[in-house]
Amino acid sequence: MELEFLGTGAGVPARQRNVTSVALKLLDERNEVWLFDVGEATQHQILKTTLKPRKVKKIFLTHLHGDHLFGLPGFLSSRSFQGGDEPLTIYGPKGTEEYVRTSLKISESHLTYPLNFVVLPEEGVLIDDATFRVECAKLDHRIASYGFRIIEKDHPGELQVEKLHADGVPAGPVYAKIKKGEVVTLADGRQIDGKDYIGHAQKGRIVTIIGDTRQCPPIERLAANADVLVHEGTFGKQEQKIARQYFHSTNINAAKVAKAAHVKRLLLTHISARYLGQAVRDLQNDARDIFKNTKVVSDLDIYDIPFHGRKE
Repeated sequence: MELEFLGTGAGVPARQRNVTSVALKLLDERNEVWLFDVGEATQHQILKTTLKPRKVKKIFLTHLHGDHLFGLPGFLSSRSFQGGDEPLTIYGPKGTEEYVRTSLKISESHLTYPLNFVVLPEEGVLIDDATFRVECAKLDHRIASYGFRIIEKDHPGELQVEKLHADGVPAGPVYAKIKKGEVVTLADGRQIDGKDYIGHAQKGRIVTIIGDTRQCPPIERLAANADVLVHEGTFGKQEQKIARQYFHSTNINAAKVAKAAHVKRLLLTHISARYLGQAVRDLQNDARDIFKNTKVVSDLDIYDIPFHGRKE
């Protein structure tokens, strides 16, 4: 499981940062990529990576401001030309389907795959299958804006093959029953409990991605005990008044949430173009005064999300 940041800027594209988009790469977990927001030129950014558009099976839009969705029609069209033929589901606020259908209709763009749309509820569960649960909640922005909590289901414990060999249990079809935790009778008459040969379950990981917002209670609920919190840090600590006026957060707001929610790592994105060079380092250092494990991300940064107990 990895996060790859395709755009980390706010408002308009800049030389240093493209507008917002982040890919959650679930290639080992389910051979898929999920996009969160698709700002202008996201498909150009993808060309600089190893991402394959056909692997993108789900898109989640935090809100419908242009710097978060103007790249969507182009990406959808290009996916057709690049071998994408499997269905794609877009989760977004009310108006998402109208925007996409109108863009494709007026430009006479014809997709080679079906599109499915899910309107985000004020708060609720979007996905709950064998591998992941995805929850959303409405935040506090000038228009409807959302945050997402992606919860990986726990991985079953691994079959302890070496222990089986040590106990003289020969390999064969019986291993499948043992892996299911069944009680089995061996050819020599011994009876063994499969549960004795299965390691501890591996706890799943949690990723929280927060859209544009002022501080509000749902953020901390979505972020609780997350392995990674991706939070907008549009403004620095000196710009608290401006941040609130424009329904945004500061680096300090995000750091306080990370600390209160007991997250493991805070990644700050959606950075205003006013912050360059030392100003970006100041954003990071000021946030670290509150929550040490903070990083201001840059375009094309990749962050591995390790299992509990393993280092990045």
